[in-house]
Amino acid sequence: MPTTFLDVMLAQVGDARGLRQLQRASAVAFVTVLTSAAAQVSIPLPFTPVPFTFQPMVVLLGATVLGSRLGAASQVVYLALGIAGVPVFAASPLLPQGVSRLMGPTGGYLMAYPIAAFVAGLLAERGFYRRYFTAVVAMLFGLGIVFAGGVTWLALGMTSSWSAALAAGLYPFILADCAKIFVAAAVMPALWRFIVSPGLRQ
Repeated sequence: MPTTFLDVMLAQVGDARGLRQLQRASAVAFVTVLTSAAAQVSIPLPFTPVPFTFQPMVVLLGATVLGSRLGAASQVVYLALGIAGVPVFAASPLLPQGVSRLMGPTGGYLMAYPIAAFVAGLLAERGFYRRYFTAVVAMLFGLGIVFAGGVTWLALGMTSSWSAALAAGLYPFILADCAKIFVAAAVMPALWRFIVSPGLRQ
């Protein structure tokens, strides 16, 4: 049986294997583009070097659609484009686009995206995206990984202590990001109920 929303939609293509592969690649590319676009909605905060963006929500929502491997792949492609110098990272007055961005204060968050996407996608493959509560759980797991990567990076290389890292990289964002998750998690159950054919539901 199909395990992700994307699988369910592609199952309706039938046996056109080449077409399904093309659509999977297109879906990965689309989530990569959405992640890049979300980075451009960046709000710098005066008390932390980490800007406010909508990227975590896009990363996790994309993963619930694509599943573990494709969700992680979309973020690996995103990072590869950024490392190559394509201007996909959030604007920064301190660091240019390119590999040096991964060495900056947001590097831990960025490098955590593929892992967070994989975990959220893995839970989606187990049906977590079909109900609101479990969709929230899946996305909160992924968000926890993003914050763990970001705060650890800040603590080990950017600040003098874990308390400073938490003050710069977690506390200013946790409530807003959780609120975004509570909103975004409603998307997949709604799609499952109203778009997916009832005959494909489990």
